[in-house]
Amino acid sequence: MGIWPDFNDGIQFSKDSAYLSQFFREMTPDLSDHNQDIPAINSLVDKIDDNILVTHSAGGVPGWIVAAMNPKVKAVVAYEPGAFVFPEEALPEAINGETGGTRPIPVKREQFMQLSKIPIVMYFGDYIPETVSNNLGDENWRVRLQMAKKFVEMINNNGGNATLVELPKQGIKGNTHFLMQDLNNDVLADLLAKWLQKNNSKYSEKRLLSSAFITLRSMKR
Repeated sequence: MGIWPDFNDGIQFSKDSAYLSQFFREMTPDLSDHNQDIPAINSLVDKIDDNILVTHSAGGVPGWIVAAMNPKVKAVVAYEPGAFVFPEEALPEAINGETGGTRPIPVKREQFMQLSKIPIVMYFGDYIPETVSNNLGDENWRVRLQMAKKFVEMINNNGGNATLVELPKQGIKGNTHFLMQDLNNDVLADLLAKWLQKNNSKYSEKRLLSSAFITLRSMKR
């Protein structure tokens, strides 16, 4: 978003004081060891039945693992996921960075191959540098975007269907890490709709509007 109190140029996130107040009220201490995340999401998937799993940031890892273990997940849409899984015998090298870098997370080959059976799309926003940055926030996401590219390559080399969308390279600029709350989230929702149609999702747009899309669009209002 920038370096406080300055916002990045062209940012799509609202600078309205009431909006920012609500945004910062969302922040809570992270006291969990996350051991409950995967069984909780997996239980919800079983309850919902066939579904498209939408994840964001730290939710990316439990999303990959649930999708790898539960065939009811028919696709994964990940907004700037924070880390990635790889076959335990084919791990890429860690990517070093000023914030500690990022490492691949090993899983069983059969689990990883389950991810190659479903469509996957990832969206990354703006302001992510391609070279080492002294801005620690930017640097944190530089290494994660680079690992995302390795993840897509591994999925597709194993017969999968994974797509990485860097929004600025598609002419969609100004997006922050909080893409679903950005002012152009309706544009992102439409982009997702086109991806679903391209991948012949059995879910109608109407049904999606009642689930994942409502989260994106309601923020605009």
